[in-house]
This record gives sequence, C-alpha cells and structure tokens, in this order.
Amino acid sequence: MAVAGVAVFPADTVYGLACRPDSREAVGRLYGLKGRAPEQAAAVMFFSLELALAALPELGPRTRGALERLLPGGVTLLLGNPGARYPLACGTDPATLGLRVPALAGALAPLGAVRWPVLQSSANHHGEAAQRRLADVPAAIRAEADLLLDGGELPGTASTVVDLRGYEQDGRWRLMRAGAVGEAVLAEALQPRW
Repeated sequence: MAVAGVAVFPADTVYGLACRPDSREAVGRLYGLKGRAPEQAAAVMFFSLELALAALPELGPRTRGALERLLPGGVTLLLGNPGARYPLACGTDPATLGLRVPALAGALAPLGAVRWPVLQSSANHHGEAAQRRLADVPAAIRAEADLLLDGGELPGTASTVVDLRGYEQDGRWRLMRAGAVGEAVLAEALQPRW
C-alpha cells in the first residue's frame, strides 16, 4: 500500500478502513472517505499484542495487565498517552490514545503477519452502520480505497469501547460504547488484582 494508501480490511468485528498512522495525507483520505471531521479521534490498531505493548513502553503495570487480559479481542481501549504517540489518531485530545488489537482466527489469521500499526476506523460513512460483509461497505468507499481485503462475513458488532485512563491509578474504568465484548466480561477482566 502506498504511503497515502487506504485499505478496506476485515477485523474480528466489522470491516474497517486502515492507513498509515503517521501520514497526514493518508489520514486525510481515510477521514474524507468516511465523511468524518478531522478533530474526531480514531484508533491505532496493532495486529499483535506484543507489538502494541512494545510500542507503548510508558504503560504502567496495571494497565499492561489489563491489556493482556482483554486483548486480542473486540475492544477498543482508551489509554493515557503521555508520550503523545500517534497524534494523527488522537483528534483534539493528544493525551488520549485509542488502541485496538483484533483477534485473528480463521480467515483473518494472515493479518497477523502485519508488523506495523495502522490508524483504523469502521468502513462506513460517518453516522451509518458498520458492515459485516465487504460487499455492503459503501460502493464509494470501495471505489476510492487502494486495497480491498475480503475476509468473508464477520460477526457484525462493532468493538466495545472502554476508557482505561484512570485504571493505572485506582482501577477505574468506564464503558463508553457497548459492543462485541459484554460488560460482565469486562468486569471480570478489569477487577483489581493488586
């Protein structure tokens, strides 16, 4: 994929759009395809937990433990970002980073070979439903994307969004968007272990 390229790809939840997280041109194209305002945050996706943890060395031990219990899987985690990493994904809040590591089983397993992060968002127009089949991704998005990856039919429920910005200090977490991972699973994984 070119430096400014945008891909439509299958995740463990719904189809997504992906581009280089450090290319202003690529991020601008991705946001343009979605019709999304550039001040809105996106997430950075790694295709392995080990790569994510290595890229975010400032994470404290409690937060790292939470990531190890929740990822890979259908969650997007909002983390403190003291290193101001991946600023193009942070919208107007550089102190917060969205992190996603999908579970890559079956037809998605080849994505595990991707060794770099991507800025990602669901492959739909802003405010519309996320799609579970490549053919249902809006035709205009498919036509403008540089790469289309078909992973077959996906579960179709977007990732659960969880705010972990206070977790390191006192175990606080907050469900921001219900999704693929239920609240009971989150509560079990995030109960204090210290």
